[in-house]
Amino acid sequence: MALQSQRKMAATKLGLIALFLGTFAAVASLPPFRRRHRRALDLPLSDLALLAGATFRLGRLVAFDEVLEPVRAPLAETRPDPSGAGETVVPRGRGVRQALGQLITCPICAGTWIAAGLVYALHLLPSPTRLFLLINSTIGVAEVMNALVESLSWTGEAARKAAGRQS
Repeated sequence: MALQSQRKMAATKLGLIALFLGTFAAVASLPPFRRRHRRALDLPLSDLALLAGATFRLGRLVAFDEVLEPVRAPLAETRPDPSGAGETVVPRGRGVRQALGQLITCPICAGTWIAAGLVYALHLLPSPTRLFLLINSTIGVAEVMNALVESLSWTGEAARKAAGRQS
C-alpha cells in the first residue's frame, strides 16, 4: 500500500510539473512574448524586487496564515510544533493528498507556482499586477520587519534576564 501511495504522490508531482510547463508554453506563445522588440528577460530591477517581495509574502500566506487555514484543511493540518515554540503546518494523508499538502505547506514550493503566476500576470496585465505586487511586497517587508523586531525583543529580554542572574 505504501508503494502505491508513493507512486500516486510521484504521479501528482509529475502532473503538476507538466501543468506548469504546459502553462509556460501557452503563455510564452501569446503575442506579448512573441514580439521581437520585447524580450521576456527585459525586467526592470524594481519589478524583480516587487516580484520577490510578493512571492515571499504570498508563499507564507498560503503555507502558514490562519486566514487560509480553511482552504488548506483538506490537505494539511496545523499542529503544535515539537519544539513547543508555536505551531507547524503538515500535510495530511497519502498519495495525491499528501503531494498537494506538501505543495501548500512549504512557502518555497508554493512560492514557485505563485512566482510563475505573478510573472505571467506581469507580462499580460502589467498595471494591475504591479499594484498587486506593490501591496503584497509591502506586506512582505513589514512581515520581515516585525520578525526582526520580535527577535531583537526576545534577545534583549534574554540578555536582561541573564544580566540579572549574574549580579
